[in-house]
Amino acid sequence: MKTLIKKGIISFGDWKINAMCFIPEGEKKDVLGIFTHGYTSHKGSILSWPARLADVGTSSIIFDLPGHYLGSFNEMNDFLKFKKSSHLLFFKAWDLFKDYLKFKNKPKVILGGHSLGALLALKAMELEEFGHLEKYAVCVGLGLPPEKGSHLFETNFFEKTMNLRSQMVSPELCPENILPWIKAEKRGLEVKDKNIFLILGEDDVIVSVKEAKDLVDLLKKGGNRVSLKIVKKLPHHLPDSAAFYIKNILREEKVLI
Repeated sequence: MKTLIKKGIISFGDWKINAMCFIPEGEKKDVLGIFTHGYTSHKGSILSWPARLADVGTSSIIFDLPGHYLGSFNEMNDFLKFKKSSHLLFFKAWDLFKDYLKFKNKPKVILGGHSLGALLALKAMELEEFGHLEKYAVCVGLGLPPEKGSHLFETNFFEKTMNLRSQMVSPELCPENILPWIKAEKRGLEVKDKNIFLILGEDDVIVSVKEAKDLVDLLKKGGNRVSLKIVKKLPHHLPDSAAFYIKNILREEKVLI
Protein backbone atom coordinates (compact mmCIF):
# COMPACT_ATOMS: atom_id res chain seq x y z
CA MET A 1 0.00 0.00 0.00
CA LYS A 2 1.41 3.39 -1.01
CA THR A 3 1.48 6.29 1.44
CA LEU A 4 1.21 10.00 0.68
CA ILE A 5 3.23 12.28 2.98
CA LYS A 6 2.08 15.86 3.38
CA LYS A 7 4.55 18.32 4.89
CA GLY A 8 3.61 21.40 6.86
CA ILE A 9 4.61 23.91 9.51
CA ILE A 10 2.55 24.38 12.66
CA SER A 11 2.38 28.11 13.46
CA PHE A 12 1.59 28.77 17.10
CA GLY A 13 2.52 32.28 18.17
CA ASP A 14 6.26 32.56 17.62
CA TRP A 15 6.63 28.80 17.30
CA LYS A 16 7.20 27.37 13.81
CA ILE A 17 7.19 23.60 14.03
CA ASN A 18 7.78 21.01 11.31
CA ALA A 19 5.18 18.28 10.90
CA MET A 20 4.34 15.44 8.53
CA CYS A 21 1.04 13.72 7.80
CA PHE A 22 1.03 10.14 6.51
CA ILE A 23 -2.06 9.26 4.48
CA PRO A 24 -2.43 5.70 3.15
CA GLU A 25 -3.72 5.13 -0.34
CA GLY A 26 -7.05 3.40 -0.80
CA GLU A 27 -9.54 2.43 1.91
CA LYS A 28 -8.80 4.25 5.16
CA LYS A 29 -9.87 3.54 8.70
CA ASP A 30 -11.69 6.20 10.70
CA VAL A 31 -8.67 6.46 12.99
CA LEU A 32 -5.97 9.13 13.31
CA GLY A 33 -2.67 8.86 15.17
CA ILE A 34 -0.83 11.98 16.36
CA PHE A 35 2.67 11.45 17.78
CA THR A 36 5.73 13.34 18.98
CA HIS A 37 9.20 12.53 20.24
CA GLY A 38 11.28 12.63 23.40
CA TYR A 39 13.54 15.25 24.98
CA THR A 40 16.45 16.41 22.75
CA SER A 41 15.22 14.17 19.90
CA HIS A 42 13.12 14.75 16.75
CA LYS A 43 10.17 13.32 14.84
CA GLY A 44 12.43 11.08 12.75
CA SER A 45 13.08 9.00 15.87
CA ILE A 46 9.51 7.66 15.63
CA LEU A 47 9.21 7.57 11.84
CA SER A 48 8.24 3.90 11.73
CA TRP A 49 5.15 4.53 13.89
CA PRO A 50 3.11 6.29 11.17
CA ALA A 51 4.70 4.14 8.47
CA ARG A 52 3.56 0.93 10.17
CA LEU A 53 0.07 2.28 10.82
CA ALA A 54 -0.26 3.42 7.20
CA ASP A 55 0.29 -0.22 6.19
CA VAL A 56 -3.02 -1.04 7.88
CA GLY A 57 -4.95 1.92 6.46
CA THR A 58 -4.46 4.38 9.32
CA SER A 59 -3.44 8.03 8.85
CA SER A 60 -0.98 9.61 11.28
CA ILE A 61 0.80 12.87 12.04
CA ILE A 62 4.24 13.29 13.59
CA PHE A 63 5.61 16.66 14.69
CA ASP A 64 8.71 18.15 16.25
CA LEU A 65 8.67 19.85 19.61
CA PRO A 66 9.67 23.52 19.74
CA GLY A 67 13.24 24.35 20.66
CA HIS A 68 14.58 20.97 19.57
CA TYR A 69 17.38 21.62 17.08
CA LEU A 70 17.37 18.16 15.50
CA GLY A 71 13.88 19.01 14.26
CA SER A 72 14.46 22.66 13.34
CA PHE A 73 16.56 25.62 14.42
CA ASN A 74 13.61 27.67 15.65
CA GLU A 75 14.31 28.89 19.16
CA MET A 76 11.99 28.39 22.10
CA ASN A 77 12.48 31.51 24.19
CA ASP A 78 9.83 31.09 26.87
CA PHE A 79 9.92 28.02 29.09
CA LEU A 80 6.69 29.11 30.78
CA LYS A 81 4.91 28.92 27.40
CA PHE A 82 6.39 25.48 26.77
CA LYS A 83 5.07 24.28 30.12
CA LYS A 84 1.61 25.70 29.54
CA SER A 85 1.12 25.09 25.83
CA SER A 86 3.31 22.35 24.34
CA HIS A 87 0.59 19.69 24.70
CA LEU A 88 -1.74 21.88 22.62
CA LEU A 89 0.40 21.01 19.60
CA PHE A 90 -1.44 17.70 19.27
CA PHE A 91 -4.59 19.56 18.27
CA LYS A 92 -2.66 22.17 16.28
CA ALA A 93 -1.13 19.33 14.25
CA TRP A 94 -4.55 17.93 13.39
CA ASP A 95 -5.83 21.40 12.54
CA LEU A 96 -2.91 21.92 10.15
CA PHE A 97 -3.71 18.83 8.09
CA LYS A 98 -7.49 18.60 8.53
CA ASP A 99 -8.22 19.45 4.89
CA TYR A 100 -6.29 16.34 3.78
CA LEU A 101 -7.85 14.02 6.35
CA LYS A 102 -11.26 12.88 5.20
CA PHE A 103 -13.10 10.42 7.42
CA LYS A 104 -16.45 8.77 6.69
CA ASN A 105 -17.36 8.79 10.37
CA LYS A 106 -16.18 10.53 13.52
CA PRO A 107 -12.60 9.24 13.90
CA LYS A 108 -10.97 7.59 16.86
CA VAL A 109 -7.85 9.50 17.90
CA ILE A 110 -4.60 7.99 19.14
CA LEU A 111 -2.39 10.50 20.96
CA GLY A 112 1.08 9.19 21.62
CA GLY A 113 4.74 9.78 22.00
CA HIS A 114 8.04 8.70 23.42
CA SER A 115 9.25 9.80 26.86
CA LEU A 116 8.55 13.57 27.05
CA GLY A 117 6.28 13.20 24.02
CA ALA A 118 4.32 10.51 25.87
CA LEU A 119 3.84 12.81 28.85
CA LEU A 120 2.54 15.57 26.58
CA ALA A 121 0.19 13.09 24.90
CA LEU A 122 -1.33 12.24 28.29
CA LYS A 123 -1.84 15.94 28.99
CA ALA A 124 -3.45 16.38 25.55
CA MET A 125 -5.98 13.65 26.35
CA GLU A 126 -7.86 16.20 28.48
CA LEU A 127 -8.06 18.91 25.79
CA GLU A 128 -11.63 20.00 25.13
CA GLU A 129 -10.89 19.99 21.39
CA PHE A 130 -10.72 16.18 21.62
CA GLY A 131 -13.57 15.92 24.10
CA HIS A 132 -16.16 14.64 21.61
CA LEU A 133 -13.92 11.88 20.25
CA GLU A 134 -13.03 8.35 21.29
CA LYS A 135 -9.41 8.66 22.44
CA TYR A 136 -6.49 6.38 23.20
CA ALA A 137 -3.03 7.23 24.52
CA VAL A 138 0.07 5.30 23.49
CA CYS A 139 3.05 6.00 25.76
CA VAL A 140 6.47 4.52 25.03
CA GLY A 141 9.34 4.74 27.51
CA LEU A 142 7.41 6.51 30.26
CA GLY A 143 7.44 5.86 33.99
CA LEU A 144 7.03 7.52 37.37
CA PRO A 145 10.40 8.20 39.04
CA PRO A 146 10.78 8.13 42.82
CA GLU A 147 9.47 11.23 44.55
CA LYS A 148 12.84 11.87 46.17
CA GLY A 149 16.25 11.74 44.58
CA SER A 150 17.80 12.93 41.32
CA HIS A 151 16.73 12.00 37.82
CA LEU A 152 19.08 9.46 36.24
CA PHE A 153 20.10 12.09 33.69
CA GLU A 154 21.27 14.29 36.59
CA THR A 155 23.77 11.72 37.87
CA ASN A 156 27.52 11.76 37.17
CA PHE A 157 27.13 8.70 34.93
CA PHE A 158 25.18 10.75 32.37
CA GLU A 159 27.13 14.01 32.76
CA LYS A 160 28.93 13.74 29.41
CA THR A 161 25.79 12.65 27.57
CA MET A 162 23.72 15.49 28.99
CA ASN A 163 26.44 18.01 28.17
CA LEU A 164 25.99 17.07 24.51
CA ARG A 165 22.23 16.70 24.67
CA SER A 166 21.70 20.05 26.35
CA GLN A 167 23.26 21.73 23.30
CA MET A 168 20.63 20.15 21.05
CA VAL A 169 17.81 22.23 22.55
CA SER A 170 17.11 25.90 23.20
CA PRO A 171 18.74 27.20 26.42
CA GLU A 172 15.27 27.57 27.96
CA LEU A 173 14.88 23.79 27.66
CA CYS A 174 18.11 23.02 29.50
CA PRO A 175 18.07 19.94 31.78
CA GLU A 176 18.04 22.16 34.87
CA ASN A 177 14.69 23.56 33.74
CA ILE A 178 12.96 20.65 32.10
CA LEU A 179 13.86 17.60 34.18
CA PRO A 180 12.34 18.86 37.46
CA TRP A 181 9.27 20.02 35.52
CA ILE A 182 8.82 16.61 33.86
CA LYS A 183 9.04 14.91 37.23
CA ALA A 184 6.46 17.26 38.76
CA GLU A 185 4.12 16.93 35.77
CA LYS A 186 4.10 13.15 36.00
CA ARG A 187 3.10 13.26 39.65
CA GLY A 188 0.48 15.92 38.96
CA LEU A 189 -1.21 14.23 35.99
CA GLU A 190 -4.95 14.83 35.97
CA VAL A 191 -5.95 12.38 33.25
CA LYS A 192 -9.28 10.77 34.08
CA ASP A 193 -11.38 7.95 32.60
CA LYS A 194 -9.20 7.42 29.53
CA ASN A 195 -7.78 4.44 27.62
CA ILE A 196 -4.01 4.33 28.01
CA PHE A 197 -1.45 1.86 26.66
CA LEU A 198 2.10 1.90 28.06
CA ILE A 199 4.98 0.12 26.32
CA LEU A 200 8.42 -0.40 27.89
CA GLY A 201 11.53 -2.40 27.10
CA GLU A 202 13.20 -4.49 29.77
CA ASP A 203 16.46 -3.08 28.41
CA ASP A 204 15.37 0.56 28.87
CA VAL A 205 18.12 1.96 31.11
CA ILE A 206 16.29 5.26 31.66
CA VAL A 207 12.88 3.99 32.78
CA SER A 208 12.68 0.93 35.02
CA VAL A 209 9.88 -1.63 35.04
CA LYS A 210 9.03 -0.54 38.58
CA GLU A 211 8.68 3.08 37.46
CA ALA A 212 6.35 2.03 34.65
CA LYS A 213 4.25 -0.02 37.07
CA ASP A 214 4.14 2.91 39.50
CA LEU A 215 2.81 5.09 36.67
CA VAL A 216 0.13 2.50 35.94
CA ASP A 217 -0.95 2.65 39.60
CA LEU A 218 -1.06 6.45 39.54
CA LEU A 219 -3.12 6.57 36.34
CA LYS A 220 -5.57 3.95 37.58
CA LYS A 221 -6.38 6.20 40.54
CA GLY A 222 -7.93 8.57 38.00
CA GLY A 223 -10.29 5.89 36.74
CA ASN A 224 -8.21 5.31 33.62
CA ARG A 225 -8.12 1.94 31.87
CA VAL A 226 -4.40 1.26 31.69
CA SER A 227 -2.38 -1.60 30.24
CA LEU A 228 1.39 -2.05 30.39
CA LYS A 229 3.24 -4.16 27.84
CA ILE A 230 6.82 -5.01 28.79
CA VAL A 231 8.92 -6.30 25.89
CA LYS A 232 12.41 -7.78 25.86
CA LYS A 233 14.09 -5.29 23.53
CA LEU A 234 13.10 -1.64 23.34
CA PRO A 235 16.03 0.52 24.46
CA HIS A 236 15.18 4.09 25.38
CA HIS A 237 17.28 5.56 22.55
CA LEU A 238 15.49 3.47 19.87
CA PRO A 239 11.78 4.33 20.16
CA ASP A 240 11.34 3.58 16.46
CA SER A 241 11.38 -0.11 17.40
CA ALA A 242 8.06 0.31 19.22
CA ALA A 243 6.09 0.50 15.94
CA PHE A 244 5.48 -3.26 15.82
CA TYR A 245 4.09 -3.32 19.37
CA ILE A 246 1.98 -0.20 18.85
CA LYS A 247 0.26 -1.67 15.81
CA ASN A 248 -0.32 -5.01 17.52
CA ILE A 249 -1.74 -3.49 20.70
CA LEU A 250 -4.12 -1.27 18.75
CA ARG A 251 -5.27 -4.27 16.75
CA GLU A 252 -5.71 -6.47 19.84
CA GLU A 253 -7.71 -3.73 21.55
CA LYS A 254 -9.87 -3.37 18.41
CA VAL A 255 -8.92 0.28 17.93
CA LEU A 256 -7.91 -0.41 14.32
CA ILE A 257 -11.20 -1.74 13.00
